Amino acid sequence: MYEDRIRLAALRDRVMSADEAACLVDDGMVVGMSGFTRAGDAKDMPAALAKRAAQHPMKFTLITGASLGHDSDKTLTEAGVLAKRLPFQVDATLRGAINRGEVMFVDQHLSETVEFLRAGQFGKLDVAVIEAVAITEDGGIVPSSSVGNSASFAILADKVIVEINLAQPLGFEGMHDIWIPGRRPHREPLPIVGVSDRVGSTTVKIDPAKIAAIIITDTPDSASNALPPDAETQQIAGHLIEFFQHEVKRGRLSTTLPAIQSGIGTIANAVLSGFLDSPFEHLTMYSEVLQDSTFELIDAGKMDFASGSSITVSQRMQEQVFGNLERYRDKLVLRPQEVSNHPEVIRRLGLIALNTALEADIYGNVNSTHVGGTHMMNGIGGSGDFARNASMAIFATKSVAKGGKISSIVPMVAHVDHNEHDVDILVTEQGLADLRTLAPRERVKLVIDHCAHPSYRELLRDYYQDALRYAGHTPHALERAFEMHINLRDRGSMLAGQEG
Repeated sequence: MYEDRIRLAALRDRVMSADEAACLVDDGMVVGMSGFTRAGDAKDMPAALAKRAAQHPMKFTLITGASLGHDSDKTLTEAGVLAKRLPFQVDATLRGAINRGEVMFVDQHLSETVEFLRAGQFGKLDVAVIEAVAITEDGGIVPSSSVGNSASFAILADKVIVEINLAQPLGFEGMHDIWIPGRRPHREPLPIVGVSDRVGSTTVKIDPAKIAAIIITDTPDSASNALPPDAETQQIAGHLIEFFQHEVKRGRLSTTLPAIQSGIGTIANAVLSGFLDSPFEHLTMYSEVLQDSTFELIDAGKMDFASGSSITVSQRMQEQVFGNLERYRDKLVLRPQEVSNHPEVIRRLGLIALNTALEADIYGNVNSTHVGGTHMMNGIGGSGDFARNASMAIFATKSVAKGGKISSIVPMVAHVDHNEHDVDILVTEQGLADLRTLAPRERVKLVIDHCAHPSYRELLRDYYQDALRYAGHTPHALERAFEMHINLRDRGSMLAGQEG
């Protein structure tokens, strides 16, 4: 049944159960596991490791590309095996353990994780667990719906466990472009000068002797949990499209637009879907995650090519795309995340980067990760890789949350992930603020008038007038800077005088 997936016959005697393979992981190890935004993740090993821990208590460091699917992080957290986790997660159970201090979480730019591994910052990588659709005649590993950090994990690890997933179509073979940078400081340039350029190999090339176990599984990827567009995300998309049209009229953009990067999640996906009804044609994407909106734009003839590190789509779109990969073969490429998020390429291509903010302040600083400045949500992901290096860094958010009790525009963000130097555009359903070329004092009125919800505008203006008493290049009244956050913490609403 799986012989055509393991073409190097000498490896077929390494097929074993996940429970048997789990015995290769011991207490104190560093484990790299495939998976990037719920796609291409190891399906059977997490449950097997949790089962093994019930008999042989252990803790290990788990490194992935980004988030795992199938409640794997929940299973591992409940089993008590995670000592440290990085660089990104989206699981509520793990999030709770992180915020209680039970699991140490390293929130890291997604382009940097493998660099830390190469430099020995985590010690040696003991075991890599990699999902694949096949192993070729020469022992090359063919990834599935994501690459993430899988290629480097396999190269750097002492032992490799391969999960051959029969539910992932063989049509993925040939869709990947695996390029691994050389060692610093004499590293060669990354020779990507166009979105569709291919510069590497189609498989992960390692010594087959390192493959210690092969697990056969038949479990599809978890479906995306992004919600469909709503009235507010459509308004955000409308503001962006109007802004881009203005930039075209001014001669600063063309109607094809630079290549687009879109962050993971409901808002970014929904906003990108808004381009279906825009005048822009022949779009391209150089991003981490290819979501439903990517394939909607390709199917509509709006997007010519998309480069990413994973395909994370809804159940409906998964059936459509994975069942018809030949239809998309000449329009897609999947790369390692240190290539999809590489600052050199992002700067060279002049990307438009669209990411999501939890909150932004009146000067343009953005918090993407910490609720109330203290509690981790998911992680910075790749947004920092793109925001710092893109030609246009856009952050989108709805102006309020929790029925209006939380304003996404505040006097001072309670945690800074993207400082004012890296944020070009803020956009909510209320409007858009172009912060480029503006000094801090010039930004304030634009952010409040265009992005804040009307319920909060006077409160923000009052704060700024108070802050002006202290003067400065970036005026703040420090005793009031977190007043709205304190109101939320103590009274359940950022609006003074409103009970939660």
